[in-house]
Amino acid sequence: MTIYILEDEKNILKHIMALVSDIPYLQVVGYSADVAKAVTEIPQLQPELILADIQLKDGNSFSLFNKINVESSQIIFITAYDQYAIQALNLGAFAYLLKPIETNIFNETVDRCFKKTEEHKFNRQQLELSSNYYKGDTRPRKIALKNFKFTQIVPIEDILYCKSDKGYTTFLLKDGSSVLVSKILKDYEPLLPTDTFIRCHQSYLVNGNYISKYFKDGYLEMLTGDKVPVSDRKRDIVQEFIERL
Repeated sequence: MTIYILEDEKNILKHIMALVSDIPYLQVVGYSADVAKAVTEIPQLQPELILADIQLKDGNSFSLFNKINVESSQIIFITAYDQYAIQALNLGAFAYLLKPIETNIFNETVDRCFKKTEEHKFNRQQLELSSNYYKGDTRPRKIALKNFKFTQIVPIEDILYCKSDKGYTTFLLKDGSSVLVSKILKDYEPLLPTDTFIRCHQSYLVNGNYISKYFKDGYLEMLTGDKVPVSDRKRDIVQEFIERL
């Protein structure tokens, strides 16, 4: 997450920089002690998060944010004055922290902001992909699988099955490769067509086009030879699904 810092007290700026450096997903792209510099830099840099003091040397950050477009940025105000809280929230700020900054509160607030930003990006990305339809069909053609290193765009027809474990989901693809993403299976299930994919187990979502055999004692065999469990309560549903293929 890219971040811009507005702070005119050197010691506090140094402290904020130290807090930010301990959070691996944050990247400082700029900082300023005055409105005159920030009014030019923020629109150019388009940071995802702005940490802003309210009272600056040449004005206040409220006047700054009324001059520039910050709709694509989250704002966390950090100030010694609590009388501005309502004004900050009316501006659409994500949070309002008082000085001196408590490390735990700072970390928790930034983490919530990061998760909200990532969720928004994920939903927007999936929506864009879902708008790429088959001709005459409303099914999405591709899905974006994102982890901390990259985002891989995968044709839905190439997914053999998905396996969820401890908050992560692994997508097994027909070329033998796999993609691990840091989201649960439930987040992806609505994005995959129900006439093709079946939730056969709490931890598995399977592409019916790659099912080779269904064993009534509780598992599926894929064309690759992989065996996927079928939970007891899903057996009738899986049987009906297979009969429709």
